[in-house]
Parts: sequence; structure tokens; C-alpha cells
Amino acid sequence: MRVIAGKYGSRPLYSQRGMNIRPTSDRLREALFNVLTAGNPAALEGTVWIDWYAGTGAVGIEALSRGASQVYFVESSTAAVELIRRNLNHLGIESGFKVLRDDLARAVWRMERQHVAADVVFLDPPYKMRDAYSETLRALADSRLVWAMSLVVAEHEKKFDPGEKFGPLVRFRKLVQGDAGLSFYRHGVRY
Repeated sequence: MRVIAGKYGSRPLYSQRGMNIRPTSDRLREALFNVLTAGNPAALEGTVWIDWYAGTGAVGIEALSRGASQVYFVESSTAAVELIRRNLNHLGIESGFKVLRDDLARAVWRMERQHVAADVVFLDPPYKMRDAYSETLRALADSRLVWAMSLVVAEHEKKFDPGEKFGPLVRFRKLVQGDAGLSFYRHGVRY
């Protein structure tokens, strides 16, 4: 596993076996960032991200590598939080991030109190936690963390459908790569 492009491009990232972490594959991460930048490498400059169920932190680190100004890594596992910090340390990333070891409700509450408004929210719960998709997408739809121009992306198994609509959040695109899929949501958008 490695950082794909940007400031930390080609640098390796750590993962750990047996932690129930399934990092987003390099190929899927590359596909995600190709969609987000659409040929404009500067498209992510200054953006604010939330990497939910962050695991290794690979997606949020990729965002920082490509110019995001702030990434919130949200993870409930102490071991995963330590792994995220290890990867950030390994790359020498000292600012532009916060690591939150919180459950869903507490993380939403904490970030709303800090007036966080995300440009991109990426969520990748363990595939066996299927209810986490609807819980998280509903919580985001009801929160002030996402606004009209926010993009919410859920990684999921190809055979699993996380849902079309969660309050004002509506899926407008689904991309499949190998055994995984990405569902893209925005407020009230229908394409």
C-alpha cells in the first residue's frame, strides 16, 4: 500500500494484519481521486475532508498529499488510531489533520461544535457492518458537516447497495472496480 500521487506520492503506508482493517486498494483510491480531480490536479487544493472509519488513514493521507488543507480522521478503534498516527509520522505530516477516536454520534457532535464544513466525506466501514452505512449517511444528512456542495463517497462491496437517498443526500453516481464499489452522494442532486 502506498500514496498514489502528490507531495507524498509513491511513499509506502503501514497496515497491520488481523486488525479487521481492509484498506482501500491502491487501484480504487486512484479511481476515486481521478474522479475527484477530473484531469485538474489542483482540484483538491484547500479542501476539507472527513475520512470516516479511517482504518490506515490511506484516503485522508492521499487527500493531504494532493493539497487538502484539513483532514479529520475518524476512527473508533484505538489500534487503528495508532496506525493512522504512525502513517502520518512516517510521512512527516505534522499539520493539517485531526485524529478523532470517537463513535459516530460523538464525532458528529464534536465536529459540529468546531463548525467543520466538509468538502468531501469518505466513509469506508468494515463491510460486515452493513448497518453502519445507513447510520452514517443518515447522521451526515442530518448534520451541519455536509453542505450543498459537499461530496459524500461511500466505499462498499460491489454486491451491496448502501442506498439511494438519505434525507437530502442523494446518490448520483456509482463506480465499480473489482469487488468494490463507490457510491457518490450530494444534497438534492439527481443526474
